[in-house]
Amino acid sequence: MEADRQSYDEMQVDGAMTNQVFLYGAVLRPLKMREELGIKQARRTVRVFVIRNTQIKPHWKEVKPLIRSIGPRAVSSLMKAQGVGDLYRIYTTARRDGFEFNVAYIPDQLDTANRADEFDNTVMNVLFETGYELARRGYRWQKTPPEFFPENYEDTAAQ
Repeated sequence: MEADRQSYDEMQVDGAMTNQVFLYGAVLRPLKMREELGIKQARRTVRVFVIRNTQIKPHWKEVKPLIRSIGPRAVSSLMKAQGVGDLYRIYTTARRDGFEFNVAYIPDQLDTANRADEFDNTVMNVLFETGYELARRGYRWQKTPPEFFPENYEDTAAQ
């Protein structure tokens, strides 16, 4: 790129390196702000819908004990874990603010690991058909993040 008549190298990275999905910053408290500003609005349910275009479970993969193999696998594992963390962050923020949480993701039982590349036609067709059938039958949105155990969660949304 060029700025002020000087050339610079620039590199763009996938946005998933910071947040894969977001609602708003946890410091923002929309209902409290509305109250403090004296804004009256009809009370209605606010619904949050999150669609994760991936599976949640980690996939086992053999990795050679070489940096060039370990590095990409480590980044991939980190990004998957971060994506799940994003779901938990959005869930707790939504619950805190009294919003209904809904999440959809690719079912873990589908085998999407064995593919020639990221856009393998066979896998893409299986994903499409699965999504179509789930929608046709009336998709049941998950109300909590994966492996969330409500008995261990103190619900502060009502406080």
